Amino acid sequence: MDLEIKKNLTSGWFKTLQETFCDDIIKLEKNNAQFKSTAWKRNSKRDEGGGEYRILRNGKIFDKVGVNFSKVYGKFPKKFQKNILGAQKDPKFWASGISVVMHMKNPLIPAMHFNTRYICTTQDWFGGGMDVTPSKVDKKEKEEFHKILKNMCNRHNKNYYKKYKKWCDEYFYLAHRKEPRGIGGIFFDYKKKNFEQDFKFVRDVGITFQVIFNKIIRNKIKKKWTIKDKEMQYIKRGRYTEFNLLYDRGTKFGLQTGGNVEGILMSLPPLAKWK
Repeated sequence: MDLEIKKNLTSGWFKTLQETFCDDIIKLEKNNAQFKSTAWKRNSKRDEGGGEYRILRNGKIFDKVGVNFSKVYGKFPKKFQKNILGAQKDPKFWASGISVVMHMKNPLIPAMHFNTRYICTTQDWFGGGMDVTPSKVDKKEKEEFHKILKNMCNRHNKNYYKKYKKWCDEYFYLAHRKEPRGIGGIFFDYKKKNFEQDFKFVRDVGITFQVIFNKIIRNKIKKKWTIKDKEMQYIKRGRYTEFNLLYDRGTKFGLQTGGNVEGILMSLPPLAKWK
């Protein structure tokens, strides 16, 4: 398949996913809150693409939720080339993706994260995943979450779930605190064996996240919480912030390639605490 067709298919899907996610979020809020949309350009002088990030704040369900779409291209800085697959000899790149981070008003509803992306250098590949970060672990919710993920992975390859769950557990880990960020999920990168099969999997990951966030939120939307629960949430958000600023590859990639700073840092919670 022609590379330009691949680029159009993937970026078109990520943009469609942004629309459908935002529609669902507005429905959960019963139209009582709206997204603020911001379009941005990576380098207007050289026309190196851009994107749109949408942020909803102070809803009845969401304290803050960001849904970011991007499609950017250009050249990697020299210091960054050696760290990117296929960029050592030729620094040119193209990348498109969607990322979502949800921080909830109700501390019994976990924070949720999702992203998928397609990157082209002299090679091209998919990456992404999702994970859930509760401040108070619900064993039943955790089991159901992983069951849905396992079933989704098994539709494509029986080895995916075990492999991508392990990758997620190792990636979303705060080494300086020796603790995981949350209850895990799946994480994958450098999927480049078969575009049609890999793109089918990536689409399923997106649809599955849509099912999961609707299910988790609707199950706990009316749960009563206490001040103690809220304090636990603020402390857990502090951990979330530490991970995203110290370890997150997407944050580093965006900042080092001239991405929109506000869009990149949309993942940070509106309020966090440290002991």
